[in-house]
Amino acid sequence: MVHKCTHLWFEASDSQVTVMENRTEVTEFLLLGLTDDPRLQLPLFITFLLIYTITVLGNLGMILLILLDAHLHTPMYFFLGNLSLVDFGYSSAVTPTVMAGLLTGDQVISYSACVAQMFSFALFASVENYLLASMAYDRYIAVCKPLHYASGMTTNICTWLIISCYAIAFLSASTYTGDTFSLSFCKSNVIHHFFCDIPAVMVLSCSDRHHNELVLVYVVSFNIFFALLVVWISYISIFTTVLRMRSGAGHWKALSTCASHLTAVSIFYGTVIFMYLQPSSSHSMDTDKVASVFYTMVIPMLNPLVYSLKNKEVNNAFLKVKSRFIWWKK
Repeated sequence: MVHKCTHLWFEASDSQVTVMENRTEVTEFLLLGLTDDPRLQLPLFITFLLIYTITVLGNLGMILLILLDAHLHTPMYFFLGNLSLVDFGYSSAVTPTVMAGLLTGDQVISYSACVAQMFSFALFASVENYLLASMAYDRYIAVCKPLHYASGMTTNICTWLIISCYAIAFLSASTYTGDTFSLSFCKSNVIHHFFCDIPAVMVLSCSDRHHNELVLVYVVSFNIFFALLVVWISYISIFTTVLRMRSGAGHWKALSTCASHLTAVSIFYGTVIFMYLQPSSSHSMDTDKVASVFYTMVIPMLNPLVYSLKNKEVNNAFLKVKSRFIWWKK
């Protein structure tokens, strides 16, 4: 039960909360972070710094390679460049804040900063969701209709697919964030997480959040399963086409073009479904933190590695850029 408060101010967990008659307004949140053990804070900071450095270099490096090498100016790498931009974006929305908290011990985040962080993360994660579906469609055209690839994946079509990804993601992120912060927060301002993730913030509300949880589940379910439907249909068609091929070399070439994308799809959707398609009351905060480290920090680091390892076109582009740089220095 929540009682009416007549005090003007009170302190909660070293963060400020404004209390007015019949209404409580949280002005700051306290992020508990990954650990309160001071012995683990420096090792975790070094680990996350290394991960973030690899993420930044890998994703921005991939974008640079695609821009500089004309051989990579194809639909597949157009989508991959946007995927790298998105991975850089949603890692940057979370990781620097986590590292700052580990280094300084100050894990207080303002209400507005929490809103901005949640929106930014939800935006980039939603874009990635639809980008992976667009890339699956691109692979479907490349494998199943190779003779129509040039006409089926024109610059205009690719541009509209990208614009659609960002537009739908913007609407989704606005829905997630608005749905969460339309709730009243008067129980606690302590977030049992290392960033303003939707379930971790929503569970703090003293309002009836049943409707908000349903909105979250419905919107996330639609986004995930619509994108997954595109992926499933694309890959069912791809595998059917591959099975009809008589050449073993043809099998290998077709599957190798899809292997990196399938890996990225499996990792991304596995963690997102685990995190968001369950009510907040069912969440274990410690388990959520481990899963969140994986999809906020590890996946953005892995994606450029997955797409560059054993990719001859990317490796050749890297060697060309490297040789140009060496020649320029001379």
